[in-house]
Amino acid sequence: MAVESTPLPSETLPPPVVLDDAGGAPAPLKRSIGVVGGTLLTLSCLTPASSLFVIVPGMFADLGSGTSPALVVAAVLCVGVAFCYSELGTLVPSAGGEYAMVGTLMGRFMGWLVFVIATAVVMVVPPIMALGIAEYLTSIATVDTMWAGAAVMILATIMGLLDLRANAWVTGVFLGLEVVAAAIVAFLGFANAHQSASTLVKPEVVTDAAAGTTDPLKMGLLIAGMAGALFALQGFSTAVYLAEEMENPRRTVSRTVLWTLGLGGVILIVPTIAISLGAPDQASLAEGDILGLVEGWSNHGTATFIGLCIALAIVNAGVVMVIQGSRVIYASARDRAWPEPINRAFGKVNRFGSPWVSTLVMGVPGALLCFVNLDILGEVTGVAVAALYLIVALAVLVARRGVHKSGRAWRMPLWPVIPVLLIAAMIYVLTEQPVRALEITGGMMLMAALYWVLYLRSRQETRWNIKLMADDS
Repeated sequence: MAVESTPLPSETLPPPVVLDDAGGAPAPLKRSIGVVGGTLLTLSCLTPASSLFVIVPGMFADLGSGTSPALVVAAVLCVGVAFCYSELGTLVPSAGGEYAMVGTLMGRFMGWLVFVIATAVVMVVPPIMALGIAEYLTSIATVDTMWAGAAVMILATIMGLLDLRANAWVTGVFLGLEVVAAAIVAFLGFANAHQSASTLVKPEVVTDAAAGTTDPLKMGLLIAGMAGALFALQGFSTAVYLAEEMENPRRTVSRTVLWTLGLGGVILIVPTIAISLGAPDQASLAEGDILGLVEGWSNHGTATFIGLCIALAIVNAGVVMVIQGSRVIYASARDRAWPEPINRAFGKVNRFGSPWVSTLVMGVPGALLCFVNLDILGEVTGVAVAALYLIVALAVLVARRGVHKSGRAWRMPLWPVIPVLLIAAMIYVLTEQPVRALEITGGMMLMAALYWVLYLRSRQETRWNIKLMADDS
């Protein structure tokens, strides 16, 4: 039987509302995955090899040999983030992910803002990744970048409509191929090292590509590049979106988050270091042509194999990101964020246990975005990720108060030191980001606030009531 709660006047949510599938609520998602399946799906969303071949080349252009140190610092910050997600994801297990966690602990309005930020991230990242596929297919065919990206998004959408357990193993196979590709790149880079290890300690950036001149990397530029580094590592938090489909989520979520970050960090950072050392010079590194470097270290056949593996990795990332985003949209319908006809549509679940309308809502616009210039969206996504981490860290500070103090959850060590340090770091990172990206993100938040004021706030008893499905832990 459904248990309803009246919203508090302060708009702070009461203890989690737990619903079953009765009373007209959307059909529940099916519990079918454990730590291994969850880690395969989550690591596929982090997709470290895709980040290595799609995001890292741009970082080489901006940060030069400082790319590896930036990723290491970002990984350290992400350990604190992983602790926060592990605690909140086990305290508030929900397909809504960040918005359910923040909304339950900090109130409906903050939950709504986080929903908009998180949805923007999961909507934009897949097309960004998908557009990178054409470059890695050029060794066997000439394909149009936009149409190739759109095809990846359509394929990812079709896969997202299937059973989650099947997707876990399919993405696991793809993940294995991308790990092999990353390992080959790491081996070749270290075996053909041209640069001294000191270049990682005292990084340099190219100031004049034609003349080949370099300068030491300035701290301000390194901090500005942290948003991109966090973006490259982003994805380990996907485990919290799968909480309602995990067996015994109170334990499985935290293990999946931490395992994914550890494995993903190694798969991304080790080859990045190898590429930095194996590049003939800083100018070659700044060009970001990783396949060109691989061919120079070995032969055309090896470069072709690596390109195909990365193409599969990008498809893999698209599948899991569509799955992730569809769960967020499904959860927003269950929490009545929209007019009722839209809620009913978004809440529909097919015979495979997948929220099929929400999956289409994620995948089809993603295919269309492949025909739009997404350069600025990369910067905006970096800002949005840092903002998400900041708000999640704030939520952890209130997670041990009131009724939540004795809640069943994994509890991080060194609380509250870790979230406080994380908050300070994210604020610093945000202050160093491009003004244009900050303005676009701020405009997005303003539009979200207007929807809250004009529609949600006046309908508190029937709209945006964050609910948690019962778990079997």
